[in-house]
Amino acid sequence: MRRRSAIEPVIGHIKAEHRMGRNYLAGQQGDALNAVLAAAGYNFSLLLNWFRQLLWLLIAALQSQPNEIEA
Repeated sequence: MRRRSAIEPVIGHIKAEHRMGRNYLAGQQGDALNAVLAAAGYNFSLLLNWFRQLLWLLIAALQSQPNEIEA
């Protein structure tokens, strides 16, 4: 039950935000392709958020270093 309670919010998010509410592709192959593409889109959005956080950390680290002025 713990595993199910962890997965259900992800499935709900994919259905709402990644066009899984209705399948526009035909047949069993279309069903499978729709699920794979929705999961890929979800994973891509997670990856973009991770890169955004990494960029903010790099910018913060660069701004916190003192500037060296050459004479």
